[in-house]
Amino acid sequence: MGTLSLKKKARLKRKRRVRKKIYGSQERPRLSVFRSARHIYAQIVEDTTGHTMASASTLDKEAQGHPKFENKVDAARFVGKLLGQRSVEKGISRVAFDRNGFSYQGRVQAIATGAREGGLNF
Repeated sequence: MGTLSLKKKARLKRKRRVRKKIYGSQERPRLSVFRSARHIYAQIVEDTTGHTMASASTLDKEAQGHPKFENKVDAARFVGKLLGQRSVEKGISRVAFDRNGFSYQGRVQAIATGAREGGLNF
């Protein structure tokens, strides 16, 4: 494995610190967010079994078929709404938000806002 950048090491350190406190149960699964330079991914995970209950990303058909987004924050908000709708269809309404070591601003915050608009509570 290659060496990690200082920035990535710091994020992984924050991720471990946050994950000590956040655990997705059957009643309240974990909404995990990952952002890369180009895309954003979100999934609802039930940690006792390790199953992904719902997921959405900018690579989904709905997001790809959507007219071009103004910016990445708008795309993230759309992904959040999409995930919220998919999870409500499956009977999930309460989640624990896992920002995965990323700061709660910009695209990560937009996912949370979109998920709340889609019907999730956290």
